[in-house]
Amino acid sequence: MDNTLPRNMRIHILGGLIEEITTDDNSTLVTVAYAECPACSQRDQRVRLVVGNRTLIYDRAGNRITAQALQVGMLINAVFSSTMTRSIPPQATAYRIRVVSNPSPENTTEGRIIDIDRQNRSFTIISNTNQTSVIRFIVPENAIIRDIFGRQINFSDLVAGLRVRVRHAGFMTASIPPQTTAFEVQVIK
Repeated sequence: MDNTLPRNMRIHILGGLIEEITTDDNSTLVTVAYAECPACSQRDQRVRLVVGNRTLIYDRAGNRITAQALQVGMLINAVFSSTMTRSIPPQATAYRIRVVSNPSPENTTEGRIIDIDRQNRSFTIISNTNQTSVIRFIVPENAIIRDIFGRQINFSDLVAGLRVRVRHAGFMTASIPPQTTAFEVQVIK
């Protein structure tokens, strides 16, 4: 499908990192961080790929898979339309996705919240074990957030100064500070 389009109408990315996946009735939206320069290690661009019925998706072995098999933390190669929305991140129709590697196992990190970005549903912590270690956590809508008593709370209840234990993806971006996806946030103090 994508080979029928002129080269200037499609974009190829190598080693893009799936950061978020959302699904509605008609399509799946896959947010991918990638480097414009494949030889660069820093992922400085983002795109939200609109994955529909016509998107060709392959696993590492080259077998066809569905969008439901995609996971946060996977590295992918993708071909998508150069026509994009002006949103942040921009959206584009995905033509082909190939999984390069599966996500790393989960990790747990404890630390104190030093900054909260309510608009982008993220927060930054300083790790308890290394005071120079700062990590930004992206908190998807389906992440579980619990107070000190184990009761589920909202993202809006988190404030700077709280100590938290975060169960998160094993991958981190090469940005400063590094970023990863939080699966569960437990307030511990």
